[in-house]
Amino acid sequence: MKAVIQRVTEASVEIEGKINGEIGSGYLILLGIEEADEKEDADWLANKICTLRIFNDNQNNMNLALADVDGKMLVVSQFTLHAKTKKGTRPSFIRAAKPDQAIPLYNYFIEVLETTSKTKVETGIFGADMKVRLLNDGPVTIIIDTKNKS
Repeated sequence: MKAVIQRVTEASVEIEGKINGEIGSGYLILLGIEEADEKEDADWLANKICTLRIFNDNQNNMNLALADVDGKMLVVSQFTLHAKTKKGTRPSFIRAAKPDQAIPLYNYFIEVLETTSKTKVETGIFGADMKVRLLNDGPVTIIIDTKNKS
């Protein structure tokens, strides 16, 4: 799994002209699932995200976690995070998981986030044409790949 975590002051996802999910301060998480991913990847990633300390403390140091600032999360599926661009000019998405595998893992990841953070997670709709709006705070953007845990 790959996740792009953006610290935001606000974010929303719109589908067919209607807001499907929106948050104030917190994380916009773009989530890409590949064929090799399993529930263990979702468990590890959700725990890592919930314990990241990337909010500023009183000394303006990134030292606070999401729970410390009562932050919220918005998760949007994004298979394009697994684009391969080595050859040619048209990206290949061959490693991205197909919907029959990706949807259950996407839903499982959201459940684990909610359980770990003890808060409701806002979402987009898997596979929908979505318009994502955000105000990146900092800007702070962190990329995490469960296949590269270093």
